[in-house]
Amino acid sequence: MPLRITPQLMDRLEQATRKSLRVSVTRRGTEYVVTARRLVTIGRGEALIGFLPMTGEELTFPLAELDHLDVIGL
Repeated sequence: MPLRITPQLMDRLEQATRKSLRVSVTRRGTEYVVTARRLVTIGRGEALIGFLPMTGEELTFPLAELDHLDVIGL
């Protein structure tokens, strides 16, 4: 079931990007714990850019493709 982005969830996600907090993201059955970097617009939707400390790379997570999202420590 796709994730429903509520105004409250979007506020938490925006706070996470401002404070560089960790975010748990599940997409297609795989869970990632990334440091929130920024929110961007891709096409007609928004995406979270997260830093994966284990590999040192930035990953792009279109919000429409997410199964679950949780801000850690907020």
